[in-house]
Amino acid sequence: MLNLLHRWFHPSGVRPPTLLRLLHRARLSSPLLAVVSLLSSCMLVSADDTPPMPTPFSVSPGWELIAPGLERRTYHPGSLFVSFIVLRIDPAYFDIRAHYSPGEPLTLEQWRSRLPEATAFINANFFDPSGYALGLVIVDGVVYGRSYLDRGGMLYVQDGKPRVRSTLREPYQGEPMEYAAQAFPMLVTEGQAAFIRERGDRPARRTVVGEDSQGRIVLLASSSLIGMRLTELSAYLPTTDLDLVNAVNLDGGGSTLLALYPPQGNAALIPSFDPVPVVIAIYPR
Repeated sequence: MLNLLHRWFHPSGVRPPTLLRLLHRARLSSPLLAVVSLLSSCMLVSADDTPPMPTPFSVSPGWELIAPGLERRTYHPGSLFVSFIVLRIDPAYFDIRAHYSPGEPLTLEQWRSRLPEATAFINANFFDPSGYALGLVIVDGVVYGRSYLDRGGMLYVQDGKPRVRSTLREPYQGEPMEYAAQAFPMLVTEGQAAFIRERGDRPARRTVVGEDSQGRIVLLASSSLIGMRLTELSAYLPTTDLDLVNAVNLDGGGSTLLALYPPQGNAALIPSFDPVPVVIAIYPR
């Protein structure tokens, strides 16, 4: 099963998640996996006792206002043992950038040291065993790699405006962009579930970037060890209040990483099991 997962979700020899491989080798039972999942909540470092920042901005029910233009929420898609942390970003208040460390993947702490001004960041592209990103990465207008032609989607920033699009419906044709990160498959396209392929689909931790109908960027990462199949996640996302127009799956599994450093402190951290070479980061304007 791990070999199938390795071939489908980690093309060109991308390494499978280290910890999940160990769990499968140990043949842990479902109840024990559930206990491990609960213990994994220790990965999420968050202090919820601090009152929300008072602002004149309206916040949707169920969302926590981290800063003007930045909200956070936890979702449990049908299971107590499956959870996601979601950040919703208004581009009027935050810049969105991609960062790349080719051939030298970095841990969460190393990325934090490199990006001290970032309010949050999340892992992005799949990558090969040498630490080079698969698909396209654009950083400060410099293009790395080649765009996917037969799969996936991308987050990109053009003329200061971020968007998420399918590279099947809107192929990248060399147009100038400030930033971009690609992955696959598309999970939501034009508000509808976009992934239905059952073959090789296995539960795993997930990382997602999407765009809602108001042009806000949504970052989503598993905060539990027990994850979802891509078909399940694709079907679930359009049923939420996220109002996603487009969303693409990023490199989940052992690469799942999210870091949030609110202005008032109380960081929320989901460290990856493996270092990653590409992240999407947000910065206050």
